[in-house]
Amino acid sequence: MSGGTILDLVLIAPRLVTAEGERAAEIGIADGRIAAVAGYGAGLAGRERVEFADDEVLLPGLVDTHVHVNEPGRTEWEGFASASRAALAAGVTTIVDMPLNSLPPTVDVPALEIKRGVAADQVSVDTGFWGGAIPGNASDLKPLHEAGAYGFKCFLSPSGVDEFPPLTPEEMREAMRVIAEIDSLLIVHAEDPNGLESAPQAHGPGYESFLRSRPPAVENDAIAEVIAAARETGARVHILHLSSADALPMIADAKAEGIRLTVETCPHYLTLKAEEIPEGATAFKCCPPIREDGNRERLWQGLLDGVIDCIVSDHSPSTAERKEVPFGDFGTAWGGVASLQLGIPLIWTEAARRGLPLSRVIDWMSRRPAEIARLGAKGRVEVGADADFAVFAPDERFTVDVQQLQHKNKVTPYHGKRLQGVVRRTYLRGTAVTGAEPRGRLLSRN
Repeated sequence: MSGGTILDLVLIAPRLVTAEGERAAEIGIADGRIAAVAGYGAGLAGRERVEFADDEVLLPGLVDTHVHVNEPGRTEWEGFASASRAALAAGVTTIVDMPLNSLPPTVDVPALEIKRGVAADQVSVDTGFWGGAIPGNASDLKPLHEAGAYGFKCFLSPSGVDEFPPLTPEEMREAMRVIAEIDSLLIVHAEDPNGLESAPQAHGPGYESFLRSRPPAVENDAIAEVIAAARETGARVHILHLSSADALPMIADAKAEGIRLTVETCPHYLTLKAEEIPEGATAFKCCPPIREDGNRERLWQGLLDGVIDCIVSDHSPSTAERKEVPFGDFGTAWGGVASLQLGIPLIWTEAARRGLPLSRVIDWMSRRPAEIARLGAKGRVEVGADADFAVFAPDERFTVDVQQLQHKNKVTPYHGKRLQGVVRRTYLRGTAVTGAEPRGRLLSRN
């Protein structure tokens, strides 16, 4: 930056928390990007200077790479306008949309263009797109990659929607071979279909019945299959929404072996306990399931050990009618937790209780998701990066009121939960945004 340059905006942060730690700093912004990072008191010149309150912390914008927006086709479940406003309220400045639950699913270039066309004028945060890998579309993966998809999602067991069928192990290897050739990423819902078929079927309002229907072995066997295929093909792979802590040793071994493997988990697996889920409370149903407290503790240890790389929402809403079925039947309710607006207070409440620094949370929820998806301008506070920030009050507490959430369908397992940490303001590419106007951009890998 040349001497005498006047910046568009200077953020004066007595507390800037990044994945690298905490410091006091001044951040200069020009044309939506970070133009300078200087010491506190440097006196950077800007057309506007904003200094934050003593109880506020400046964070890099959070990155959520696992969001089911469901539009077009199932917009009554969510939609780009409502989902992106919910993200913005949570300090999430970048989301990557999943390829299924929309109609058509994002499994070829025309479907990607349809989705982009629908999203373009609605998004309040920057938004990228995953492609899908389904039986018979291996020839579509390279064109989707060239059209800007950040990678490809597949299921190994039924997805819950007929238009997005699962891959067999050989079909997964075929997809991995293409993905290795183009240096993309396969993201995998890893549950073994044979294990699901042999497990007892869930029925009725008791959560224990649902938990028995998806035992840890179902995840573990599928993850072992993914690791074996990644070893054979050399592809870069990512395990979605890890629930079973039993899989952590094999994941650690695979990483030590040099297999190109990353893993995510979600707030519901880190904050909720199977033992405390009430009878008929189908808002808690997700696949794979929320497991027992001992399992939860081991997932936290997996994060601390670096075996689990990041935390993302897996925001998977549906209509209230699909989620809150008569008699609270866990066998028939839609499986998905809506939590996009609550990510950082959920995780910070638990992390603070455990004595963990906020910088660890930012590593898991901003830097690492951005790195895994190769969102180069996101998740970091460096010259040249996008000027995305959240202003966070880490000591302020609130009680979740489902009616205050931006989610289109007001169903969440967190209603009434007391949480710590409030996002007071969000900056997207250097502009303070509220969601009143959709100021997000569509992102492309290119």
